[in-house]
Amino acid sequence: MKDGKLIIFSAPSGAGKTTIVHHLLGQIPNLEFSISATTRAPRGDEEDGKDYYFISLAEFTHRIAKKQFVEFEEVYTGTFYGTLRAEIERIWAKGKTVIFDIDVEGGLHLKRKYDGQALAIFVQPPSLEVLKERLTGRGTDSPEKLLERFGKAEKELNYAPQFDIILKNYDLETACAEAKKLVTDFIAG
Repeated sequence: MKDGKLIIFSAPSGAGKTTIVHHLLGQIPNLEFSISATTRAPRGDEEDGKDYYFISLAEFTHRIAKKQFVEFEEVYTGTFYGTLRAEIERIWAKGKTVIFDIDVEGGLHLKRKYDGQALAIFVQPPSLEVLKERLTGRGTDSPEKLLERFGKAEKELNYAPQFDIILKNYDLETACAEAKKLVTDFIAG
């Protein structure tokens, strides 16, 4: 099925995209989350097949060679993320709209690949300083990993104009309401 729709949420890590996507999944029944594949280890209570498909680097590169990904990126050195073609097809086969919580470069790849079928939304944090506070407050990353995330976030903010919509997340409740309207209008259109 090639006529399904996709909703792409991208942002630097810590901008609030995951929270917004989870809110939308609870509000709009026709959405289904696209589970990404990754080579990184699970964090906290993440589950394979629910949060991500956790696969080895060898398996990931095998699937790249077999052209099973619609997009993939080495997001951090040695850590790959990607979207399996079969995942999109699985959701479309149910007659649902695919929603993504994806890094900025991956989001732009999907936008280009599915132009006309996709709504690409960039979630913009209030500032880089707020983003740094959020990431540090999570307590999930080493100081070295935090520095890597901060550097990546600075670069990713420059990609915002390439998205269809820039959703400012200065207030989470407002951002969630705006996101719901954008998504329901796109699905209905």
